[in-house]
Amino acid sequence: MSGAEALHAHLQDGVGSVCRAWAVIRKDGTQFGFTDHDRSLEFEGFEFKADTGLSAKALQQATGLSVDNTEAMGGLSDAAIREEDIAAGRFDGAEVIAWLVNWQNVEARRIMFRGSIGELRRGGGAFHAELRGLTEALSRPIGRVYQKPCSAVLGGRGCTFDLETPGYFYEAPVDRIDDNRIFGFDGMSEFETDWFQRGRLEIMSGPAKGLYGSVKRDRFASVDQRNIEIWEPLRATPEVGDIVRITAGCDKRMDTCRFKFNNIVNFQGFPDIPEEDWVTVYPTHAKKQNGGSRR
Repeated sequence: MSGAEALHAHLQDGVGSVCRAWAVIRKDGTQFGFTDHDRSLEFEGFEFKADTGLSAKALQQATGLSVDNTEAMGGLSDAAIREEDIAAGRFDGAEVIAWLVNWQNVEARRIMFRGSIGELRRGGGAFHAELRGLTEALSRPIGRVYQKPCSAVLGGRGCTFDLETPGYFYEAPVDRIDDNRIFGFDGMSEFETDWFQRGRLEIMSGPAKGLYGSVKRDRFASVDQRNIEIWEPLRATPEVGDIVRITAGCDKRMDTCRFKFNNIVNFQGFPDIPEEDWVTVYPTHAKKQNGGSRR
């Protein structure tokens, strides 16, 4: 008998001993378990802690491709979900699994919801988390875009460039930090100016470990001092001496793919596609009819 069948059989007895349990798995691998029962439960490798202050509204579900949705609410505490972790974005996009379970026999259970955390609001010592179902991903447009710039993500499946290649990343302690947005390093003279522009900066140690940002500017402040600026301040405070990893940036142009990364065979753009004004061209008498440029 499966867990769902055992739960259904238990509910048919007329006297139920059921509760709800939630598992939250962040993108960095950290796991949390919560239950609205007054005792902690354990199954499927999770410990579901009681009295953690987490509760959930009724789940709205539908057939077809309608998006399931619900909302979880809870209290902020050091033992469970901390306000600084929410502010740092560590719960953004975290996976959520919700069960209805017989607390007297946890083998009798059924998954009622599976999805991810969407919008998070916090205030007054509490938080509200929007939960998005698996069908949420089906609302995003999918398809190939025909454009001159490359549509692949550097190092991704379409690009295949190995970002561990020596000369295309820099990993070292940060020497200066300004406004959680500008990171200063001594040295780095072996890299050309703008080498890391449009790249990625990731914090590898310290209180902001795991957070990252896209590089906006890569400039030399002086002969031996370099500043790497990201677009938005990190949502946690890194410290001087934390290890930072910076990867080279790509502006999606064919020449950059060929000469900077030597990866032209995987270029995913269409550099010879006609410009937008091509549709407005009309027949006219040309002075030169040699097959060259019209200009």
